[in-house]
Amino acid sequence: MSDSESHPPSLSAPTTGLPVSVLSAGPATGRRWLLGVGLLAAAGLVLSALLWQKLGNMQEELARRSTDSTAQSIEARTLARQAQEATRDITARLALLENRLSEASLQRTQLEELMQSLSRSRDENLVVDLESALRLAQQQAQLTGSAEPLLAALRSADQRLLRAAQPRLNPLQRAIARDVERIKATTVTDVPGLLLKLDELTRGVDELPLANAMPSGPATRPVAAAPAPARAASAAVPMDWFDNARVRAWWQGILQAMREEARGLLRVSRIDQPEAALLAPEQAFFLRENLKLKLLNARLGLLSRQTASARTDLASASAMLAKYFDTTARRTQASAQLLLQVQSQMKSSELPRLDETLAALATAAAGR
Repeated sequence: MSDSESHPPSLSAPTTGLPVSVLSAGPATGRRWLLGVGLLAAAGLVLSALLWQKLGNMQEELARRSTDSTAQSIEARTLARQAQEATRDITARLALLENRLSEASLQRTQLEELMQSLSRSRDENLVVDLESALRLAQQQAQLTGSAEPLLAALRSADQRLLRAAQPRLNPLQRAIARDVERIKATTVTDVPGLLLKLDELTRGVDELPLANAMPSGPATRPVAAAPAPARAASAAVPMDWFDNARVRAWWQGILQAMREEARGLLRVSRIDQPEAALLAPEQAFFLRENLKLKLLNARLGLLSRQTASARTDLASASAMLAKYFDTTARRTQASAQLLLQVQSQMKSSELPRLDETLAALATAAAGR
């Protein structure tokens, strides 16, 4: 046997094929890896803690900023409300300042006119004063419906011209005289009298009978008691005859009452307007109120010098009176006559104007 066969191989050295230095460094490398993994885990925990702390700080910062933004929003709303109130206050003050400015401008204009009037001569002042007085009198005449303010102003102007004794104002005096004669010859409406007549018409509307109203027939007469001689005679006759006479009289009274009631149920009359015949009883109230409104509108038109409007309302009231009311009744005829009088008196309600005098004043003011 050879030496290799006589001696078995030694088991002390492994047959891995690796060097001995590598096998000896294995446990140290494992510890290093464990240490590295531990360090990485510790670093991860530290970083996680830092990130968590940073996230908490960010949340606190967001909460703080949200609180600040809410407070700023509330403050901004408060400031906006204050700004709106200040704007309204400024607008009111601006309007007040504009009013004061307009008043100051008006006062300045008035002062300029006053200075111009002071710089005029005596005759020019007289002409201007007369024109102002006449125009004011014309306005008063339009408001009152009377020619007395015009006559008073013309007479006052004539007296002032006589005291001035200026020859170049003689055409103005002649114009004033002609206007005075023309106003005296003009017939002016008596407005207070017309107002009284319209008030009387308005009060009497409720008493006017309608065209389709039922006539008030004779009242049912009760059965009169037998006269004294008849009672005395009945006392002398037998009781059965007396009872028959009383029963007969009682039946006759009942038949007479039924006859009168039957007459009241049927009425034959002539109504020229179908609308008046078809007017319902509950519409009579509104018809009377509409007639009152027409008369009141005419009264207001007369007071406001709107003669055309007043005439239109009176014509409409006359048409309603003739259409829906009984024209044969005495009250309706009286109201119609009163309406005609008011309409005829309103035809000359236009007040005269001072055109000739005002033209003469304009000529005198121009210096011609």
